[in-house]
Amino acid sequence: MTNSKTINITALARELRTGHRAALARAITLVESRRGDHQAQARELVQMLLPDTGKAVRVGITGSPGVGKSTTIDVLGTYLIEQGNKVAVLAVDPSSARSGGSILGDKTRMARLAASDDAFIRPSPSSGTFGGVAAKTREAMLLCEAAGFDVVLVETVGIGQSETAVCDMTDFFLALMLPGGGDELQGIKKGLVELADMIAINKADGDNLKRANITAADYRSALHILAPRSAHWHPPVVTYSALAGTGIADLWQKVLDHRKAMNTSGEFDARRREQQVKWMWSMLEQRMLARLRSEAAVRAKVKKIETEVADGRLTPALAAEEIMKLLH
Repeated sequence: MTNSKTINITALARELRTGHRAALARAITLVESRRGDHQAQARELVQMLLPDTGKAVRVGITGSPGVGKSTTIDVLGTYLIEQGNKVAVLAVDPSSARSGGSILGDKTRMARLAASDDAFIRPSPSSGTFGGVAAKTREAMLLCEAAGFDVVLVETVGIGQSETAVCDMTDFFLALMLPGGGDELQGIKKGLVELADMIAINKADGDNLKRANITAADYRSALHILAPRSAHWHPPVVTYSALAGTGIADLWQKVLDHRKAMNTSGEFDARRREQQVKWMWSMLEQRMLARLRSEAAVRAKVKKIETEVADGRLTPALAAEEIMKLLH
């Protein structure tokens, strides 16, 4: 990142609005920076671009390792570009804070998409807390929308908390599954299925086709037992093959059907508004924690309070009260 004094936010916003890829990359780097002056400029930039955001279809994509997420995104993204869309791919990877993530591998697995001028692929930040990673991805999503990308695919590489975070920042949450027997269905993560707006069984080709159809039927039965997220949408279960490229058009049509149903019922706007408020509280929590960790004098006092709690000399409730006073 260049020296903060040389960053002209107004010029960067103007360049980004024209769809300039290098400007978008610079803007996301600014958003991801942990420097205080950069963070202030990033907030100013996102606020400036806010009127240009919100029009894209935001799709969260999750699935266990080996399910073929990267191949699916490559094929789906290429299909969407052929339909005249501009596609951005963002990754939320809490493990990247420890391992550096796997997006470079992902980029090679998204070879066709990475080569397209109408696609933009960006990894999650390689440091910081998970909450920070999710917040930066939200802001990167807004920047992609301002740059003219009309479909944003947010890939969650992690599990659990990252799935909830991606669900909270997207309009449609897609869970990818593999063909498998009833035994594998026993291990189904109820939380994930409850979040999903659609379940898609990949690798429905060749010898796997019959198994994929049986698995789809099993998931349909499981979904009937669970209460759907929305009264206006019952999550469908589809089969497709990323390798053969079959079922992709049908998969995307379901995303569009969902958007239409949510818009008609008014739930689309309500969900977006709710997400904005959740985001505000999430950012507030992070800012408060960052302050507790960044100021040396405050950090020393927090450490002392921690020790007193650990030694049983201070209750957690009183300790929390003491820490709150440090923020005033």
